[in-house]
Amino acid sequence: MELHCHSYFSLLDGASSPEALVQRASELEMDAFALTDHDGVYGAVRFMQAAHKAGVRPIFGTELTLEGSNHLTLLVQNERGWQNLCWLISQGQANAPKGQACLPLEALDDHTEGLIALSGCRRCDIAIALQVGDFEAAERKARWFLERFGKGRFWIELQHHLYPQDGIAMAQGAALAERLGVGYVATNNVHYARPEERRLQDVLVCIRNNRTLDEAVAFLRPNAEFYLKSASEMARRFHSFPDAIRNSRRIAEQCEFELTPSLQELPLFAVPNGMSGVEYLRHLCDTAIPRRYGETACKVWEQLEYELGVIERSGLVNYFLVIWDVVRFAREAGILCQGRGSACSSLVAYLLEISSIDPIAHHLVFERFLSDERRVVPDIDIDFDSQRREEVIQYLYSRYGHEHVAMACTFSTYQARSAIRDIGKVLEIPLPLLERVIKSIDGHQSSWLTHSELLQTLAAEAPVWQQLVMLADAIGNAPRHLSLHNGGMVLSKEPLAMRVPIEPGAMTGRTVTQWDKDGLEDNGIIKLDILGLRMLSAIAEARETVEATTTGDPFDLHSLSFDDPNVFQLIAEAETVGVFQTESGAQMNMLPRLKPKCFNDLVVAISLIRPGPIQGEMVHPYLRRRAGEEPVTYHHPLLEGVLEDSLGIILWQEQVLQVAQALAGFSGGQGEQLRRALGKKRATQEIERFREIFLQGAAQQGVTQEVASKVFEQLKAFGNFSFARSHAAAFAVPVYWSAYLKYYHPAAFFAALLNNQPMGFWSPSVLVNDAQRRSVRVLSVSVNESNFRCEVVEEALRIGFNYVLGLGERDSRRITLARQAEGRFINLMDFCVQHLVLVHLSAPSLFMTHCVILYADGGAP
Repeated sequence: MELHCHSYFSLLDGASSPEALVQRASELEMDAFALTDHDGVYGAVRFMQAAHKAGVRPIFGTELTLEGSNHLTLLVQNERGWQNLCWLISQGQANAPKGQACLPLEALDDHTEGLIALSGCRRCDIAIALQVGDFEAAERKARWFLERFGKGRFWIELQHHLYPQDGIAMAQGAALAERLGVGYVATNNVHYARPEERRLQDVLVCIRNNRTLDEAVAFLRPNAEFYLKSASEMARRFHSFPDAIRNSRRIAEQCEFELTPSLQELPLFAVPNGMSGVEYLRHLCDTAIPRRYGETACKVWEQLEYELGVIERSGLVNYFLVIWDVVRFAREAGILCQGRGSACSSLVAYLLEISSIDPIAHHLVFERFLSDERRVVPDIDIDFDSQRREEVIQYLYSRYGHEHVAMACTFSTYQARSAIRDIGKVLEIPLPLLERVIKSIDGHQSSWLTHSELLQTLAAEAPVWQQLVMLADAIGNAPRHLSLHNGGMVLSKEPLAMRVPIEPGAMTGRTVTQWDKDGLEDNGIIKLDILGLRMLSAIAEARETVEATTTGDPFDLHSLSFDDPNVFQLIAEAETVGVFQTESGAQMNMLPRLKPKCFNDLVVAISLIRPGPIQGEMVHPYLRRRAGEEPVTYHHPLLEGVLEDSLGIILWQEQVLQVAQALAGFSGGQGEQLRRALGKKRATQEIERFREIFLQGAAQQGVTQEVASKVFEQLKAFGNFSFARSHAAAFAVPVYWSAYLKYYHPAAFFAALLNNQPMGFWSPSVLVNDAQRRSVRVLSVSVNESNFRCEVVEEALRIGFNYVLGLGERDSRRITLARQAEGRFINLMDFCVQHLVLVHLSAPSLFMTHCVILYADGGAP
């Protein structure tokens, strides 16, 4: 069995996926084998899942880079070993520039428990010393590791890749092990599953080192011996050292650690006044009810008791308090935010102001979010003003500490164009020709190689293009580098590096986990999504402009009552350029037919123009029924109360739950389990199990099997493309806010939109034209009067330099400095002309237009 193996998560070094390696190990009838990627466990979760499926026992580890470019292979024995491995990887990542690692040797002193160390590949200090004949140095370095790991947990690693000196090196390694009184073990330093993948591994190494194949000789391995070998192949290779083969099994038997999914504990929220967590959560909700509902009916209190009970039984009280604290911070700091998704189905979330949607008024179903039958940590996604999202992220770091907070990673993977570009450079294909091919490829096609006639023609004519096609196909979806998830943050009571390695992010002050959102979720680690929404930035900026340019009084968006007829008329007339979620061509075609008149109509509008309802042919039947052109019908009278406000058509995910409850007597939790099963691609057995339960329950309600079967088939068809009503309701809030601002404060609205580009469907020029069409006076850019950003001046929209020149925020200071200098016009014009030449060299007419505007406004120097 192999104890030293790299997948393609040894970024731009390993060539095979964890799944491909596991498949090959299974074919070779290996009982177990180890994944030891460089300085990380990025692929550990996928490795575990594939190994369990294939009946292969996974062994977890890594090949650490120590200071001095020394390498050391570590294997995990137990839970304590996993914690130490994660901590050591994190220390090594933190001690080197991004994308590299360098663990200080002293970091090993107290963090070797539960780990087995193999001396490493031919790049380790011990092997290097033996290669140059310095046995004393090799012994000294080996004893240093032996002192820290102890006998039985430190082994000399022997490798034989048909290098000229490999036989001597193995003999010297075995002699060193005998002198130290330790064992030795055979490994193959695997970098690909099969010999034919050697060429791809060479290309990856060239990409990593920014070399062509001809330039990269010093970086490449000289043969194709670094593949996953069978037991018989390894036995032949190590026939002079049979113990090296037997010891691999002995070591594997000591590695008993299983990567078992388990929910992490969040940092404990400090509850005031000696209250328990649930008491404080109840207190927050109780005090919010009068503010949210006034003199409320019993239904609100009943729903609150029910939800608090489920939350407490699910162990999520602290989770809600932590999220409430984040939202509280944002609101007190004046950062516009709101929750979305299934969280909007929760009354508790509404009372805590995590959500802006009243779930009772909008008939949302709490079990879509959480239930006793499905006790998992639900996702709570929160949108923040994207300009100020970083403040929220840094608040979490400062409140809970960098050891307890990190962002989820994502892996930037090779797609069509990036694969062609990188491999083409390695193969020295001329860049202009590469760019022609790249432009001919539809990068969104899954079988993209067949969608470029130019590429196929070249591949048929030239061997180098044949190689490129083959390699690009093999590299597809392989990770290229680590990136940040757009908003996922992980919080933990224990230091995160005891559970999953973390490393510095590209942005100062951020850290990132080595697992992406899927890896985190599959291992039971929850994330909190702190998302940036540009429309909230534009709305917040417009709000500030209104406050500053009108009465100066606070303008509270949350006080708007969603019932202004002028706002709904604007939307119904499809005057929605720049209005959130309703400005696409499809929405503009649909809105005059829908004629929205209330908030629920906005929820419908958002829900209708989605791939699912369109593919399910729900849009036109709904519109016909709304217009009275088609009767509203129900498969059974029991469904009338459930589907009444969607005119008898199943439009939202929540209605799957409600239909199952009304027609078949399901509980809310069972309904959510059904909905989830219907949404899975390969859940035939599970769906059929629910079908039987559904039909039996319907029969008990007096529903015929024919009707029940017909309804279930409709649910089944709908489940593949359903949309959450709670999510649509959350998005309907910024729809109304943006439409309200466009109607009553158009200059402030358009200025804010222009300052927060790119966003939405329309270009800045279209936005300006729409502003003028709505009688907004637009002032051209002025060298002496305009500021960096667009702004409102005496109810007119003054265009800023950011619009005319396409500048970034970093250029605003340069404009200010130019203004302050003597001869400010000339200095600023010099700056503008220089910048325009750089940015618009390919568009001389645009360049001349900008110059004319500037000269005409300020006069020639």
